[in-house]
Amino acid sequence: MSRDLGLRRLRGLDRSVLLAASVTVLSLTASGCVVVHGEREVRPATTQDEAAKALQDFTTAYNKADKAFDGSLDAEYTTGALADIDAARLKAGRANNPDGNPQHTPLRLSDARFTIPKKAGWPRWFVADAAGNKGGDNRWLLVFTRDGVDDTWEAAYLTLVAPDAVPEFKTDADGWAEAVPANSTDLAVPPGELGRQYTTYLKDGGDAFAEGPHTSGWRSVRTKQAARPGLATQYIDEPVTNGDYAPLALRTRDGGALVFFTTRHFEKQTAAAGTSVPTPNKNVLALTTGDIGQSLTMEFLSNGAALTPAGDAAEATVRVLGRTQGLTSAKGE
Repeated sequence: MSRDLGLRRLRGLDRSVLLAASVTVLSLTASGCVVVHGEREVRPATTQDEAAKALQDFTTAYNKADKAFDGSLDAEYTTGALADIDAARLKAGRANNPDGNPQHTPLRLSDARFTIPKKAGWPRWFVADAAGNKGGDNRWLLVFTRDGVDDTWEAAYLTLVAPDAVPEFKTDADGWAEAVPANSTDLAVPPGELGRQYTTYLKDGGDAFAEGPHTSGWRSVRTKQAARPGLATQYIDEPVTNGDYAPLALRTRDGGALVFFTTRHFEKQTAAAGTSVPTPNKNVLALTTGDIGQSLTMEFLSNGAALTPAGDAAEATVRVLGRTQGLTSAKGE
């Protein structure tokens, strides 16, 4: 497929990469006052109490923003893929319901569990795993991150995962988890490579990923939609790996890792000569620039959670446990 599809013109939503500030921490030891650089010290990302407060702060802000359809109300508490998806959702909702969300139901999260890695350097981050009153029986997995000790904790990833699919994480004697570097070589797929391999799989198939709704199932749906009478659909998929969109991984008890990763997806619909693309729903229209005639190009951002096994595991396929995707922009021509 040619990449010259006009898709590149939708790149404007990339956020600037946040630069982590060097933080100097003073600690008293038996020998006196010692300067320890925050970017070098290996320590837990946060405490259980602070993690619980971060989750509550996010939930409160999320509910305010959802009720008012106002992205400014939770912008301080989101970043990366989740921020882009949420902002676009709220923008579309606001355009169609200026007075707020008539179907608002407050999100309630309960039975929260926090997995906090012990690591050096920024960003520091942790995973919240909670039950929610939305999304059926699925667990809500949220990754919170921040780039400095005085920064607000921001939710960068959100995926819904079946309760029995949430893995057991490796922890030390004190209960702290292990963050896996993006370039780790002891996994079947390094976390930093997962997005690229996933988008390659979506295009070409193969056996690198286990069958499921976000792998073989999604490819099947695309095949059916690619050539409908009078309407052709083309797809381009790209990994997103920089800054607040970088993959984050936690070591699982079996030696593998749960990886949170971001991908971007373009879908271009082209109508047959003399016809036009069917009118999309009002939420798509709210995010569309240009006049929809013979083509409509939609840009989606997706954040997923996948289990990648250890490099020496008998079964080397990656399992995508959950994925949250949202339309971020569209262009009609």
